[in-house]
Amino acid sequence: MITAISGDTSRLRATADFVKAQDTATLLPLLLPGLDGPELRSLAERCTFSHAALLVFPPDEAALNATLTDCGLVADAPPQASVVVRERLAVRHQRPTADLAVSILRPAVECLDGTRRMVEVFVLPVEPGSDLDAVAAHEREQQHEAHVAFEVEAPDPLVLRGLCAAFGRYGATPDGGGYNPHENGTVFYFTAPAEAKAGYRRVELYVPGDHRDLLAAHLDEHRKSQPAETLLRQLTGAWTTQALAAFARLGVADAMSMERGVEVSQLAAEVGAFAPNLTTLLRYLTMLGAVSEEGDRFRLTGTGRLLRTDTEGSMRPLALMYGGPFYESFAGLDHTVRTGEVAFEQRFGENHFDHFARDPELAELFDLSMAAGARMFDPLPTHPVLTEATEGATVVDIAGGNGELLGRILSAHPRLQGALLERPQTVETARHLLAEAGHSERCTFHPGDFADVPAGGDVYVLSRVLHDWDDDRCLEILRHCARAMPDTADLLVVERVLPADGSPSLATAWDLHMMCNVGGRERRADHYARLFADAGLTLVGVTPLPLDGNVLHVRRGAGALAP
Repeated sequence: MITAISGDTSRLRATADFVKAQDTATLLPLLLPGLDGPELRSLAERCTFSHAALLVFPPDEAALNATLTDCGLVADAPPQASVVVRERLAVRHQRPTADLAVSILRPAVECLDGTRRMVEVFVLPVEPGSDLDAVAAHEREQQHEAHVAFEVEAPDPLVLRGLCAAFGRYGATPDGGGYNPHENGTVFYFTAPAEAKAGYRRVELYVPGDHRDLLAAHLDEHRKSQPAETLLRQLTGAWTTQALAAFARLGVADAMSMERGVEVSQLAAEVGAFAPNLTTLLRYLTMLGAVSEEGDRFRLTGTGRLLRTDTEGSMRPLALMYGGPFYESFAGLDHTVRTGEVAFEQRFGENHFDHFARDPELAELFDLSMAAGARMFDPLPTHPVLTEATEGATVVDIAGGNGELLGRILSAHPRLQGALLERPQTVETARHLLAEAGHSERCTFHPGDFADVPAGGDVYVLSRVLHDWDDDRCLEILRHCARAMPDTADLLVVERVLPADGSPSLATAWDLHMMCNVGGRERRADHYARLFADAGLTLVGVTPLPLDGNVLHVRRGAGALAP
């Protein structure tokens, strides 16, 4: 143990000496051979050498303080939790993140060029005889976390993209990264080319603020070269679903706020949970960005707030549905792929419509989960078919659920009338909600099935209906619509349309979900166009919506959109 501590001290002293001797313009060409002239000056203006880092393994706080003192280093601030390094260690050594209490210290040093830079010290306490001894020995030998870092002066997305591209041009490759909510900073890691002469192969770009949108593309590039890590993260996706569902189901999100942190003991008492296990759950949710850890307290983030019951646009019902009945049925995906039968029906003995209708609580949860995806609808009331509709025109929402979408349309357009067709048990819920919104005098309600589509409307809406059914049933539904529609009426079909070029889309994920749980499917635009044509209708336009949704504008007669 004494030898190990001495080794940590020597590495820390060498790191401090390196930081004192370097500056931005000298270090960049050592890391990126061939970088010089105007491009070197441009990079040096946009990012500044800020620190060098290493990971140490003291047995306790006293030993850490002694090591810092021996190296002439003083930490001016208390340690912060390290999210990124903890995750990397967990993946590399296949250990639970809760076992890896990694923190960060940043003692400053006076450099030869007169500036103050930092030595970033990652600390993982390892007591003598601990089962973490093997982790410490491996990390000391391989120095995976040793790196040099540059801080981006102006965290503009265009500047950041340019810096990442410049690093790539000179041989650096993406090597992970992450967002640290404790510091509100985003880290982009690179591996320097083999010809680098700085003594470090790992380079960090640190960007103040939350830049997870740009980080996602960076991580995708990294994962292409790390298939085992990528697969491991994908295999543990079920843990994420259940962690978020448990967070919602236990009411933990409802007991937290974004304004202040709360101690785990207080949370556990309020929701009736076992405090040590609740701590483990919250640390995992910290990694997901649903909560943030602040010492011995946890605080809700904007993401976690969406799992509160009282949040506008709450996604809690979706968490309970995807972590409940649909989670159970997805275990039968192989049965669906092998036999063509619906896994939900194998698991529960009946289709999901009948199953939910038989259980009032499940039926309510399903309706709420459908409404929870309502952000997809936000732009729909601005569709020209609705904005240009004449005074008193009637919008008919077919299988309109609890009236969420029709209510949005009527609120946006007080001159329009509404009609809602739904199952009898759901119509009453819609009647109540639309009355609360002040729309009852402008809306009629029609209990029934697809064969009962009200005739004579001006605009018909089919929202997230067709993907529930196979082509034969879709064609039957569309023919009911066509028979009810006057020649001048419009039909707006809201669905996730599969990209024709195979690009990533939520529609592809929902295609799998519909196959497994409903027996339906998502479709490409040309597939919908053929269904419409077979029903005597014509696709005249496709408009994108949020959450990879689309609205397909359909009419009777000529004017088809070329598929």
